[in-house]
Amino acid sequence: MRVKTSSLRFGLLSVWLCCQVVGGSAATIADELDWANWRGPFQNGTSPETGLIDRFDPKGGSGSNVVWKSEIASGISTPIVMNGRVFTIVRDQPGTSQDAEKVIALDAVSGDLLWENVYNVFLSDLPAERVGWSNVCGDPELDRVYALGACCLLQSIDATTGETAWSRSLSEEFGMLSTYGGRTNTPVIYENLVIISGVTTGWDATARPAHRFFAFDKQSGTLVWSVSTRPLPEDTTFSTPIIKVIGGQPVMVAGSGDGDVYGIQPRTGKILWHEPVSRRGINTSVAVDTEGNVYTTHGEENPEGTAMGAVVRIDATHASLESASAEVWRTEEIMCGKSSPLLVGDRLYVVEDSSRLRVLNRETGEEVCPPVKLGTAMRGSLLYADGKIYGCTSQGVFHVLKPTEEGIESVFKVRLPRGHEVGGSPIVSHGRIYLSTTGGLFCLENERDAGSNSVATLKVSSEAFEPELPVSDDPQIAQLQLIPAEAMVRPGEVISYEVVAFNSRGQRLELPLDGLTFEAEGAGAVGLDGVFQADGQMQHGAVTVNVRRGELLATSRVRVVPSLPWAFDFSDGEVPITWVGARYRHEGRSVDGEPVIAKVSTIPKGTRSQAWFGPTDLHNYTITADVKAQSGTSKLPDMGVIAQRYVLDLMGESQKLQIRTWAAQLRMAQSVPVQWEAGVWYTLKLQASLEDGKAILKGKVWPREEAEPDAWTVTAIDEAPNRNGSPGLFGNATNAEYFIDNVNVREN
Repeated sequence: MRVKTSSLRFGLLSVWLCCQVVGGSAATIADELDWANWRGPFQNGTSPETGLIDRFDPKGGSGSNVVWKSEIASGISTPIVMNGRVFTIVRDQPGTSQDAEKVIALDAVSGDLLWENVYNVFLSDLPAERVGWSNVCGDPELDRVYALGACCLLQSIDATTGETAWSRSLSEEFGMLSTYGGRTNTPVIYENLVIISGVTTGWDATARPAHRFFAFDKQSGTLVWSVSTRPLPEDTTFSTPIIKVIGGQPVMVAGSGDGDVYGIQPRTGKILWHEPVSRRGINTSVAVDTEGNVYTTHGEENPEGTAMGAVVRIDATHASLESASAEVWRTEEIMCGKSSPLLVGDRLYVVEDSSRLRVLNRETGEEVCPPVKLGTAMRGSLLYADGKIYGCTSQGVFHVLKPTEEGIESVFKVRLPRGHEVGGSPIVSHGRIYLSTTGGLFCLENERDAGSNSVATLKVSSEAFEPELPVSDDPQIAQLQLIPAEAMVRPGEVISYEVVAFNSRGQRLELPLDGLTFEAEGAGAVGLDGVFQADGQMQHGAVTVNVRRGELLATSRVRVVPSLPWAFDFSDGEVPITWVGARYRHEGRSVDGEPVIAKVSTIPKGTRSQAWFGPTDLHNYTITADVKAQSGTSKLPDMGVIAQRYVLDLMGESQKLQIRTWAAQLRMAQSVPVQWEAGVWYTLKLQASLEDGKAILKGKVWPREEAEPDAWTVTAIDEAPNRNGSPGLFGNATNAEYFIDNVNVREN
């Protein structure tokens, strides 16, 4: 991570401090005119601000309503505004050897760059054009922003300085996928938590792929809870959760990769209900009305029949895991797979992927008026403010629309200049509309009189929140939580656990000091004080720590991973339990009487995969592994090892040995021809080191039965280095299975 800062320029911006209401509870002291998360202060894409633009000229000049335009902030991400700053995710130095991703902060009034937090894209199949798919989320309480990078790097960033407070590599630690499709989720803040989700292939009980939600302590980065949806989902997704009070309790509602919409307690991770909506993953966020009805859309196959796409209403107040479906109505053949629904009054506005705007009656799901064609394609979502609806198609046709009794009418539209495509959504803050495009970020505002400091005003909020029921109504402890929910330690190290109690509605309760019992399943011990110590002799093992109070149980998973050196010979016939992303896609085998592990080819969505062995802070080390492609195959697989977020890949079809870090972009890659064949054991060796601010990568391959050659086969230098990362394996068994043996990792 590289942080660059500029001097802060304060604009003439009035700040009104008030108690911002989120989901019915007083969350923190914040500026009510800020837009600190993707769907805004009410999480529904609406704002009570007035006095906003009804037209603009994207070419600028007098009367254009363009206050400023920042080409630095061009991209496909939706910005946020918090404490006088605009934050977004963009690409850094595209097309160069330092091509990367970054979170940037601009002065909201002037558009001046304040700081940029630059980080590499590593071990990802995501193409460069999809960098910034996710959106930044802000927390005014800590004055931090949270961002999930293209390679699943979750960061907590100081909003004033741009310095990283903490980070978690969700791919290396939890097996989160970063795919060619580019779908990257957006974090959300709830009280003391930052919540993120994605399809992951983890370790032990989480080795099977599933769309999972993770809640981290927003200040420390400690994992507080995680929960899995149905395993083996069809898709990765990017449905940002919406948190509302429904039936007296906070409920996090989100679409999942398995095609269901889930209701989850945000404080505990307890699944309350889920409703089948699609056969494939859901990418849109939901809308929730004041009566607890959830409105969701999708653009894939429906659970029954052959129709594609639907808008669905779910009565979440009657949804549960035990009851029948809570679906109220379903209007099919409306393919809204990217743009999230907008609820205004008794109307639901949805935009199909083909950019047709449909207006539905929220009570019946029937169309109010004929569809309105906005353009040719739509990814961003609509914004409602000042009695108008703002939206922009993917190809850059900007619309200002106005709801009418008959349906909707056009107030203004303009086509943006060539090169201004739109992947995100317009937002509003302090009288200004912000529109992010691939040609620049526009700040739009009605022209003011000379010397005027006024901004748009607030009108009375159009939405009343249901209050959370008082804790006194449900004072019984019904759930326990053990924090951290997952951790990794070395042999002999300790973890000090925190136990938290909740009632059935997920509200925190005081926990009596007595009545708790702890136990450790595995090599280690936990005392009455909740301090766990791993066995000093344990090597690459797993422990489950339990806490009980009567019949209530909470668990935490612990990986015990020693310091280097490591050696794996698979003599027990097992894939190591502590390896992330390995057990589902590898299995123990015996080849010529020798115990090995096999990269299987029988899992279509898992033939190309990565696996990681341990801590992400390791650096300056060497990994070796013996590999052999299955005999008799006409096509060869790719077989590789990972060190410090670099891959050494023995490529089958192209007959090359390649060092790289970002597969889809190859910003730094070196290849040499290598002739190799199936049925022969080869040894791969990759050394990663940091020297003079650069990463030096050296790789070699040779037949295992021969002596190791002195010379390296391929050498690469990365001037924008990955400074650390977990050792691991890379492989693509689409063409054929292959075998792995004698994996060793040691310090240089």
